[in-house]
Amino acid sequence: MICDNLSVNALGHLCMAGQDVTNLAKQYQTPLYVMDADRIRDNCRRYRQAMQRHFGDSARVLYAGKAAAFKQMYRIMAQENMWIDAVSSGELYTAQQAGFDLQNAVFHGNNKTDSEIAFAIEHGVGLFAADNTEELLAIDRIAGEHNVRQHILIRLTPGIDTHTYEAVNTGKVDSKFGFAIETGQGEEAFCLAASLPNVVIDGFHCHVGSQVFDSDSFLKSARIMLAFMAHIRDAYGYTANILDLGGGYGARYTEQDPRLNLDANIGAVAQCIRQACKASNLPVPAVFLEPGRSIVADAGLTLYSVGTVKTIPGFKSYVAIDGGMNDNPRYALYGAEYTVVAAAKMNEPCGFACSLVGRCCESGDVIQPDVKLPADLKRGDLIAVLTTGAYNFSMASAYNRFTRPAVVMLEQGKHFVAVQRETVDDLIRLDL
Repeated sequence: MICDNLSVNALGHLCMAGQDVTNLAKQYQTPLYVMDADRIRDNCRRYRQAMQRHFGDSARVLYAGKAAAFKQMYRIMAQENMWIDAVSSGELYTAQQAGFDLQNAVFHGNNKTDSEIAFAIEHGVGLFAADNTEELLAIDRIAGEHNVRQHILIRLTPGIDTHTYEAVNTGKVDSKFGFAIETGQGEEAFCLAASLPNVVIDGFHCHVGSQVFDSDSFLKSARIMLAFMAHIRDAYGYTANILDLGGGYGARYTEQDPRLNLDANIGAVAQCIRQACKASNLPVPAVFLEPGRSIVADAGLTLYSVGTVKTIPGFKSYVAIDGGMNDNPRYALYGAEYTVVAAAKMNEPCGFACSLVGRCCESGDVIQPDVKLPADLKRGDLIAVLTTGAYNFSMASAYNRFTRPAVVMLEQGKHFVAVQRETVDDLIRLDL
C-alpha cells in the first residue's frame, strides 16, 4: 500500500484506518470523500515535533488551508496547535467560525481586495504575506482607518525552479506571486513597507512550489533569502524576525513516488540556515513552514460506484464512475497521477487495462488513464482513488450541476459526517 493507514481485510476489502470502506459507501453513498482524522493529526505532530527539534520553540507550522478547507479541518488544526495560512476571506471566515484564533493565521494571495484586507484586519489576522505594491499601500491605508498597525511578511520570489508541475511552480522570477529579489523589486518593496506608518515588517516569505520530496529547493531558497536578509540588515539596519519558507513537500500518489523523510529534510534545512546565518552574522530567525498537501493528501481517498464498462474492440476500454472532474479536476488540470483500486476486490488479479473517466459532459473528464482493474468489473462495483485528501474537496465544482460529495471523517475507530453531501436544492439556493 502507498500509505500505512491503508490495509486489506479478510474479505478482500480496502480499509482506511482499519475501517472497511465498502461499509462507508453503503452508509453514506458515493461519490464520497473519506478522510482519516488520526492521520491528519499524526502528520501535524510529525511536522511540529521536527520543527521544534531542529528550530526550537520559535518555529511555526502553518497548515495551508487551500489543500482542504472546512470547519472540522480547522478544529483539528486548533487542537493540534497549528497555525494556518489562508488565501481568501472565505478561508479566514471558515476558520473563524470553527473557533480558530486568527491571530495565528497568515493571509496570502496575489490580489487581496480592499474588502478582504478590511475583513482580515477587523478580525485580528496575525500576519499578511504582502504580495505587491498596491497591496502594501492598501494594507497601510485600511489599517490606518482601523487605528491599528498591521504586521506583515514581504513575499519574495527567490528565482528557484523546482521542476514540479508548471501550474504549481511559484518561486521563479517570472511569477504572478511576490517581489523578485533578482530584479531589485524585493529591496524596493522593503523600503516602501518600512516607510508606511501603519505597517510593521516582521520578516520575509517565499514559496518555491509543490510536490517535492527532498529539500534541495528549500536549501537554495533559504540561502538566497538569508543573503537578502543580510543585505537588508547591512544596508538599512533592519534584522528580520521571521523567515517563512512556504510549503511544498509532496505526497505519495503512486508506488513510484518516494517516501518523504520529513525529519531528515527539516534537519537539512535547519543546518543550512544555521550555517548561512553564522556566515553572515545573522541571528537565526523564527522559521515558518506551510505544509498543506503533505498534511492531508494521504489522509484521504474518494469512493465511486462504477456505472458503465465500455470496450472499443481494437482500441481501448473505459470505466465510467458516478463522479468526475467536478470532484477531482487535477488530472484534467495538469495530468496528476493517482493509484486506483477496486475497493471490494483487492485480492483479485488486475489485468483489465482501461481509463477511469467521469460522467461530466467533457471528453477531458478523466480521473486516471491507463489503469489496471479486475476483469470482471461491472456496474455497481466500488472504486477507490487513493491520496485524494488534498485539492479534491477544495477544487470541487458544481459543473454540469452535479452535487458535491460529502466528507466523512474517520477517527478513533468511528466515523462521522464533516461536510454534508450537497443537494439539488443547494445548487439553486442562490438563484433568483
